[in-house]
Amino acid sequence: MDPAPPGEGRDRLGVLAPALREIARRYGTPAYVTDIASVEAAAAAVGSAFPAPWERRYSLKANDLPALVARLAGLGFGANVVSCGEWALATRAGVPNADITLEGIGKTDADLRAAARAAAAGVPLHWVALESADEAAALARAVRAIDDRMTATARAAASGQVPTGRGPAVGDARLRVDVLLRLNPEVDPETHRGLATGAAVSKFGLTADEMAAALDAGGGPDGPLRFRGLHLHVGSQLGAAGAWRDAVRRGLALLALLRGGLPTFDTLDVGGGFPVAPLGVPVPDPGRFAQELPALLAAIPADRRPDRLAVEPGRVLVARAGWIVARVLHVRERIGPPGEPARLDRSGPLSLALVPREARTDDRAERLVVIDAGMTELVRPALYGAEHAVVALTSRGRAVASALEAVQTGRSAAWGAAAADRDAIRAARQAATGHSQRLDEASTGTGWPLVRVDGPICESTDTFGEHRLPPLRRGDLVAIRDTGAYGAAMRSTYNGRPRPPEVFVEVDGSLTLARRRGGLASLG
Repeated sequence: MDPAPPGEGRDRLGVLAPALREIARRYGTPAYVTDIASVEAAAAAVGSAFPAPWERRYSLKANDLPALVARLAGLGFGANVVSCGEWALATRAGVPNADITLEGIGKTDADLRAAARAAAAGVPLHWVALESADEAAALARAVRAIDDRMTATARAAASGQVPTGRGPAVGDARLRVDVLLRLNPEVDPETHRGLATGAAVSKFGLTADEMAAALDAGGGPDGPLRFRGLHLHVGSQLGAAGAWRDAVRRGLALLALLRGGLPTFDTLDVGGGFPVAPLGVPVPDPGRFAQELPALLAAIPADRRPDRLAVEPGRVLVARAGWIVARVLHVRERIGPPGEPARLDRSGPLSLALVPREARTDDRAERLVVIDAGMTELVRPALYGAEHAVVALTSRGRAVASALEAVQTGRSAAWGAAAADRDAIRAARQAATGHSQRLDEASTGTGWPLVRVDGPICESTDTFGEHRLPPLRRGDLVAIRDTGAYGAAMRSTYNGRPRPPEVFVEVDGSLTLARRRGGLASLG
């Protein structure tokens, strides 16, 4: 395999194409593929931006495959989970509770009781991030209920009525669970509105004005919850560091204020959200966000600064490493009506709204390719117009040379830019070193036309847009790029489709089957 580590400016298709074709032969299609070299490179980049003593935890919602979670644990990442299900997957991957944090807007009473039981058993989670006063009250009730039972058992044992159990002896400290309070920083993130979790109208977290109620609901400073600090998450696919910087500033200021009356309030978790754009589109890397921190921390009095800092990346660790290998089922010619003039209707640097097809002045034929992967394997394009390049691995049964111009798509007329910003972004892109061509500026030297690629699902929204592809026929292979985050994790069995296999391409080029294909018996 490629001896040089992969990076933002490197296109791994030429290195991986033989392995992708072999995966299709050996394991069938569709199949999820993870390039382990890319995972390791991304983990190193995050580790360089947020070195120890930063606490680094991988957000399982991006990709919850236990084998992948285990690889990231070996690279120094704990686990961040949002349910008992993800907690179980992290445990299956070998991550101990001490390296697992529980957060999420949808924690049930069962989830909270499980966290309380783990603490009672002496294997507590690192912390639980609470979303509301209601959630603080529910967790406090769960902890008190278990503590009361343990105390009653210990007293009975002390009086000789029952055998001594695992509960504390009379006089021992009461059971407590470490928690963070999730702050809604009320900022305007530079991202698609559907990914802006830190916006004021978002359902996530507590505003600064709601913090006191949550503290009271959890029992106050001496209650069953040990309040350790704040958690925040601005959003995903952040196109700039501005809103993230503002959110961290607000978090630090609020933490400093509350720490005056809460000596245990010593932690700030800044979440994740670091972007992954199509190859060649410059976006801030984790190091760019980290550059904002020294000045923000210096503005806080030394005795009010957090003692612990944590980060929870997900997408940036796995997105670029992921591929979906699919097979062509149909190639069709369709007559399309005149198109609307191309226009750019985007709200921010990483808006993901679909771009209309190129302008047409008269009816003309359009090639349509249907593949055996669709919205059941990758729902993001249908869900909110996310863009994923489709590249050819074979053409008319023969391997395709992976020329750079052959892997570009005509769909991204201005990925993440408003019309007025196109020239400025193009100039910045040309000035940046190490970046490949932007998607909409692909060379047409191959003569390949724009081809619409659709999935096999019985929904008209099951489409991956237009891409430059060579002549294809039934049985040819294609690959979908950058699918390592929110691909397999969001898959469904709609239309009665079993789970695809998941395969690792190791650094040395060997293949590891990380999860077998699901069978028909697993449906229903």
